[in-house]
Amino acid sequence: MSPLRWPGRSIATLRNLRTLEKDKVYEFFARDPVNSVIARVNVERMSSRSASLLAQCGDSGEILAVAWDGGNVIPLGFSEDGLDELAASLLSRRRIATSLVGPADQVLGLWRRLEKSWGPARDVRECQYSMVMTEKSRVKPDSAVRPALSEEAPLVLPASVAMFTEEVGYNPMIYGNSYAYHVGVLIDRGLTFVRTECDESGQEKVVFKADVGALAGGVAQIQGVWVDPHWRGQGIGTHAMAAVVEFVLKYIAPTVSLYVNDYNVHAVRLYETVGFTRREDWATILL
Repeated sequence: MSPLRWPGRSIATLRNLRTLEKDKVYEFFARDPVNSVIARVNVERMSSRSASLLAQCGDSGEILAVAWDGGNVIPLGFSEDGLDELAASLLSRRRIATSLVGPADQVLGLWRRLEKSWGPARDVRECQYSMVMTEKSRVKPDSAVRPALSEEAPLVLPASVAMFTEEVGYNPMIYGNSYAYHVGVLIDRGLTFVRTECDESGQEKVVFKADVGALAGGVAQIQGVWVDPHWRGQGIGTHAMAAVVEFVLKYIAPTVSLYVNDYNVHAVRLYETVGFTRREDWATILL
């Protein structure tokens, strides 16, 4: 499955789209559901008062490029001129985003225009492999991996916090209970997968965790993959991910995707062993 490039052109000025125009936006997203999955999740949740969706439209009203402008900014389909206009719009306000994420050409192009005013970034991840699977893995799935139960939220939360802290660089719990609430929502929706074991004291703990962090347009994007440090290097991640993919393809979505930092060679090899193929490159700017 090769990525579809949106033919962005700077014909019209950037404008806000409202909920009544969602169908047009979904048609745009359908051209490339893998790249647009996170943006589509946000649009599906968008309220009638939201001004978080920006678009460039052609003469006949067709959408040429879209940017989600919420806590994170997700640019899709912009030309070089379009990125100029998007950057000018973002710089015209007082607040900045928490991150930029999406296709690397879009994110890095936009960041070059924003860095002088919004920088320095906390972290720039210039090359993240966007990977996909549409068939179950040839790797034997771990039968101990299963959807987490709602009552297991207190058991899962420490693993989620550990994953976030390793990946992003700070403990999300310092900002209150919003992260714990998010973890609980994913569990309640059946989108968190775990393997648990008992430690030396007989206490049950999570040793593997993965979430379907974004689900829209027939694409389930896996996020938050984590293996307990004491269990790493034993092959648990490979078979556990095969189990997650098998479940997701059977019950949740026909396409499974994820993105991984290019320098995380171990994770890249793990996903390739499971059966993921590299589709293109993403990038993330953490602010």
